[in-house]
Amino acid sequence: MIRRPPRRFHILALTVAGIAAAVAGPAAGQDQKRHALSLVGEPKYAPDFKHFGWVNPDAPKGGRVRQYADGTFDSLNQWPVQGQAAAGLGLLYEQLFASSLDEASTEYGHVAASASYPADYASATFDLRPEARFHDGKPITVEDVIFSLDTLKKNNPRYNFYYKDVEKAEKTGERQVTFRFSVKNNRELPHIISQIYVLPKHWWEAKGADGQPRDISKSSLEAPLGSGPYKIKSFQAGREVIYERVKDWWAKELPVMKGQYNFDEFQVIYFRERIAAFEAFKAGNIDYWRENSAKGWATEYEFDAVKKGWIKRVSASIERVTPMQGYYMNQRRKVFQDPRVRRGLNLAFDFEWANKNIFFDLYTRTNSYFDNSELASKGLPTGRELEILNEVKGKVPAEVFTTEWKNPVTDGSGNDRRTLSEAVKLFAAAGYTPKNGVLTNAAGEQLAFEILLDSPTWDRIVQPYKGTLEKLGVKVTVRQIDSAQYKRRTDTFDYDMIVDLIAQSESPGNEQRDFWGSAAAKKEGSRNSLGLADAAIDDLIEKVVFAKDRADLVAATKALDRVLLWGHHVVPHWYSGKERHIMWDNFAGPKVQPRRQFGCLQTWWWDEAAATKLKAA
Repeated sequence: MIRRPPRRFHILALTVAGIAAAVAGPAAGQDQKRHALSLVGEPKYAPDFKHFGWVNPDAPKGGRVRQYADGTFDSLNQWPVQGQAAAGLGLLYEQLFASSLDEASTEYGHVAASASYPADYASATFDLRPEARFHDGKPITVEDVIFSLDTLKKNNPRYNFYYKDVEKAEKTGERQVTFRFSVKNNRELPHIISQIYVLPKHWWEAKGADGQPRDISKSSLEAPLGSGPYKIKSFQAGREVIYERVKDWWAKELPVMKGQYNFDEFQVIYFRERIAAFEAFKAGNIDYWRENSAKGWATEYEFDAVKKGWIKRVSASIERVTPMQGYYMNQRRKVFQDPRVRRGLNLAFDFEWANKNIFFDLYTRTNSYFDNSELASKGLPTGRELEILNEVKGKVPAEVFTTEWKNPVTDGSGNDRRTLSEAVKLFAAAGYTPKNGVLTNAAGEQLAFEILLDSPTWDRIVQPYKGTLEKLGVKVTVRQIDSAQYKRRTDTFDYDMIVDLIAQSESPGNEQRDFWGSAAAKKEGSRNSLGLADAAIDDLIEKVVFAKDRADLVAATKALDRVLLWGHHVVPHWYSGKERHIMWDNFAGPKVQPRRQFGCLQTWWWDEAAATKLKAA
């Protein structure tokens, strides 16, 4: 799954959005119409299903939910790289197929009723629903879908990389669109193209409220036209956005949408920093809070509203691939180009100390780019994985074949002499020796870098790491900037080290080109924050993209994972396997929750009786 790194926006599972990499294959190679697409066996729901099992189909509509976002925004146009888009804009739009929140890599017909593709995966055809409408009442047409593909590829490098092998879209029937692919046997393409957002061609090609032609490549504060469950009711630039439910939404009774998006209003309120936002939550001015801080979860919920039962705390186990969050080193910078330096920086990070002293022992160290899944490499390579790796032998670290990669484990003291001594030796091997208290190479260059942050939340976590590195002679600067500056700098790769996160689906594929591919390293706005430009990694990515079946995909992904790990590109962070949610007792949810995402906004509803009781209390 493709996701941006966290910008401290704690949204209620906005799953209208998301470019999940869902791969599937025809059971018998037939070009047949399908109501659903899935990699992991047959879809759970038959063509005549009435609604998902994780919703209340009779959920009442009404009420509002308020939550916060960090920083600010300066655009209501989420499609270009330019500008800081407001949170929640995905609620305005729809995709050809919609994801199921309790199935891995499975999509069901939404704007399109069905999909079909030939045995060689050379194309994919979608039949649009005749009732599909934009909010202005105009029908969603084949021309809109074609416009969407061309526009997104042209104006955003992430879509360009993701849909690289989608050559064109063409009209093949009054309400039928066919995507032609430039390659065959890319099994993922029919499925990722099913998740393309459909934009209104007629609106974007008309003049805006200012009388000037609209330009989708530029940031804008004009409320855009969509077709999804919500539209923008009002906004204050940089401060808040209020979305209102579209009461005559054309898709509300579709099986894939029934019982979902039940709140009449959804309000996003921006705060410059977390402390002020949390105080607003405690005062009842924010309804919902997603707690990403272990310290916060353990220590900050002793106030009266919690003790009196006015606030509910929910810890939900989520079944999905663990994202690789960590300190990402920009190898466009000379300081990080030696793998011995990168490995030394991982040795200097004392996770065991941090887990005990900062995180209340709530986390597990991340040991794979695909952790908590069958895609994670373990032991030594064998079978098909070894065959794939042998094709790049001599181009990847020798340890790939001889040694299982593992994170260093310290004694938890915060000053483990063994791991720190090993780090110093690696820095010395890379040419850095002490001079006036700072590690310096023969050219007089210091081992120095800046850690760029966009939230004060990270300061208490980064400072101990900085202190350890400085004891070793590494000069570290920590700089925090606002979210708009942070986006500009990360889009242009203007940083040394950042905290980043790459989230994966159970079916990795074309998005890996954007994460790790050489072409993405040179393209501003891509997700290749590491600056990786390695021919062997490019080859392994193509093995993932063109995997013949599930077994081949798992082997290729493990091979890619193993090579990425042995490149020491990231100082891995941690994960918990749970999501922590706190909300005022105004809401109710379905009896069965989805297994792969805690879909509050999508599946919960306003509980009038509970809200009345809470107001009286």
